[in-house]
Amino acid sequence: SRMAKALLERDGVNWRQNLPPIPTVPISAQKRWSVPSAGAPGANTPPATALQGEPDQTAAGTERARTLKEEGNELVKKGNHKKAVEKYSESLKLNQECATYTNRALCYLALKQYEDAVQDCTEALRLDPKNVKALYRRAQALKELKDYKSSIADIKSLLKTEPKNTAALRLLQELNRA
Repeated sequence: SRMAKALLERDGVNWRQNLPPIPTVPISAQKRWSVPSAGAPGANTPPATALQGEPDQTAAGTERARTLKEEGNELVKKGNHKKAVEKYSESLKLNQECATYTNRALCYLALKQYEDAVQDCTEALRLDPKNVKALYRRAQALKELKDYKSSIADIKSLLKTEPKNTAALRLLQELNRA
């Protein structure tokens, strides 16, 4: 809602018309990303979404995706990142949302699955190129993968949007020492 408010202030009531079209993700890529959670124990994917490779764009599908995301958020609060990844993955099959990708990336960071975190942040940035959380979390993952140059580039990009972001400034100091 903060983003919508900022866009409303910048572009007026017709801000939605200025948004770029939402690109589609190839089915082969969707399947590749959903493989780890599909075989995970306790993954109870509804048959309708398991058979279709396309995100469910109905109101019911969007609502189910939101519920799954909230369940994932509750699991993160309890420290159960592995189960949260499963919920976020199910949610993303129904509705690809930037916040869900960044939330799942947070879980991947906690689970030390840095390549997966980078991939989710990249997807979030495809949906919202200036997403601060995605830039920060990708920078964290790239740092752990020892790709310092790319990590610094993400932090500098983030600082263009939020020059006083203390967490980003701290990470940049760490990266400059590395």
